[in-house]
Amino acid sequence: MVEEFIDALERHFVAHADPTRAEPMANYMRDQFPFFGIGAQDRRTIFTAVAAEYPLPEDVAEVADLVDGLLARAEREWHYSAVSVLRAQRRRLNGHYWDCVHTVATTHPWWDTIDELAKHVAGRIVSNHPEQVAVMDRWVQSDDMWVARVALLHQLGFKSATDSDRLFRYCELRADETDFFYRKAIGWALRQYGYVDPDAVRAFVARNEQQLSTLTQREALKNIG
Repeated sequence: MVEEFIDALERHFVAHADPTRAEPMANYMRDQFPFFGIGAQDRRTIFTAVAAEYPLPEDVAEVADLVDGLLARAEREWHYSAVSVLRAQRRRLNGHYWDCVHTVATTHPWWDTIDELAKHVAGRIVSNHPEQVAVMDRWVQSDDMWVARVALLHQLGFKSATDSDRLFRYCELRADETDFFYRKAIGWALRQYGYVDPDAVRAFVARNEQQLSTLTQREALKNIG
């Protein structure tokens, strides 16, 4: 079924490829990946249609095989589809999926796949099984920036269920990082929690003003002043 799914997806991707869009899409991603030139909505429609014809596997090992097969392809639409496969497992996501999540996080990583993976896959695992947050506690200290970013952003969709102590602790752990993607992630995580408790975010930024970059502070306070 894995091969049939990939073959069907390839037929649709090739049929809907648009070279006039592919080049600017690749440029937007700093020319790190080739593209078929398929927009996000069309790609999701294609994925849904193929999944209806060739149902996604439910066994974790088979899911991992499918994800590996998608990640082995060059065009970025394949990598987005690998994340979509994991998102489709949302009700079943548990600790057995972490190896697969880590594979996606470390194979062709860039902010576009990492951020979706953090919010909709890693976050869902923790939401489904709160004890799995121990994995995020490890990942936030990873030497791999993208793995750490998954941990920093995994609570993006939690809203009032956000563990603020953990959020602030994670932000403090990586506050001295100089890379843009760390600084942006910390600011984004704080900004999202600012919708729930703006006073707590203001107080955190004030306490850590010397450690947090100007970018991080601007992002964190963007909507709350």
